[in-house]
Amino acid sequence: MEVFLIRVLQFILAISLLVFLHEGGHFFFAKLFGVRVEKFYIFFDWKFSLFKFKPKNSDTEYGVGWIPLGGYCKIAGMIDESFDTEQMKRPPQPWEFRTKPVWQRLLIMIGGVLVNFLLALFIYSQILFWWGDTYIPVKDMTLGMKFNEEAKSYGFKDGDILTGTDQKTFKDFSADLYRDLSVAHRVDIIRDGKPMSITLPGELNLLGMLKAEPSFVRPLIPAEADSILPGSPAAKMGMKAGDHILALNGKSVDSFNEFTDLLGRRADMLATATSHADSMKARSVTVVFGTAAHRDTASVVLTPDLKLGFTVKTLAGIYQPVTTEYGFLESFPAGIKYGWHVLASYVDDMKYVFTAEGAKSLGGFGAIGSLFPPMWDWYMFWKMTAFLSIILAFMNILPIPALDGGHVLFLLYEMITRRKPSEEFMIRAEYVGFGLLILLMVVANLNDILRWLGYM
Repeated sequence: MEVFLIRVLQFILAISLLVFLHEGGHFFFAKLFGVRVEKFYIFFDWKFSLFKFKPKNSDTEYGVGWIPLGGYCKIAGMIDESFDTEQMKRPPQPWEFRTKPVWQRLLIMIGGVLVNFLLALFIYSQILFWWGDTYIPVKDMTLGMKFNEEAKSYGFKDGDILTGTDQKTFKDFSADLYRDLSVAHRVDIIRDGKPMSITLPGELNLLGMLKAEPSFVRPLIPAEADSILPGSPAAKMGMKAGDHILALNGKSVDSFNEFTDLLGRRADMLATATSHADSMKARSVTVVFGTAAHRDTASVVLTPDLKLGFTVKTLAGIYQPVTTEYGFLESFPAGIKYGWHVLASYVDDMKYVFTAEGAKSLGGFGAIGSLFPPMWDWYMFWKMTAFLSIILAFMNILPIPALDGGHVLFLLYEMITRRKPSEEFMIRAEYVGFGLLILLMVVANLNDILRWLGYM
């Protein structure tokens, strides 16, 4: 419960900040050009609001709604998500959005996206300034990698050390490594101390590589116990720190990766169990463990979540991380470069959304919230906030009615043709766009529920 609350608080804080600044971008340009802002809200206030106030001699009501689906800046003389069509029937006023030059209206509409994008770049810059860039170079992972059957079909072998592709040298083990492998025609590796290359087709399915169980490639982690949890099955069978898992149910284990893969198969058995006896059968295993000099065999019952009860060293415990530090001025070009790379990668990955598997990968509030760490970590909080800010900027600029990008599209049409779309058309487009957004939100959050129930 504590982990859930910590993630919820981080999610709400990040979203509140991003929504406030996004709507603040619209607000800034509206006020700059003398356009009246009637309401400025974080979250939606359908039927009622959690908090609201209107300063004396101000045209703007400020508040906090109860539906955490975003926020809005209600600009006078504009057709938006408030669907206030009554004001459009009245004669245009000089302080309304619709009476301003098209270039001013364009800046008002892109103000939110602009703020979110600049905010992300600023946060990334400050992350690099305060924490630097810490990572473990892939070439230093001397134990190599663990590959699945698909990867092995291309010629990879467990223990291969990845160094780069025909396009670039690998930096760290991240989604970028998968992305580079998916488009590579040649991968350079070190096998048994000797450099060599493996040929790839150059068109591997990135989403399939990431979602495969086991994954296409993972850093190889020894099945050596770093610590034993008191009262756990591992403790009861006499396992000690420094012992290795050597076999499970008669199958040899060469790494912690292999061990977790074998337990994953027990999870499939447990999921289909229809009786207590079936569950106990899935949880009952025979383990061979020990060292090169001594080994033991024990039959134990795993915990209900199929844990043996020992921990292994993290990658940072096996290898020495390196840190690149940045001065205050140096951090800005580095942050801009990093943020632009994040945006470009996200846009490139969008093509998978239009596949059946990609649609299943869509996530709602639960999926986004789970991206935050289970403990309060300011580094990860700001990194996730910057990432969400870039997503918010990109999604809002898409040319979909009801989004900022839809309004921008119609304004560009007006600039080119010198004609405004009719108000009736704009209202209908707003309804269509809003309906599409609601549908997308339902699908994404339904995916979260199905994953939670174990159907996806």
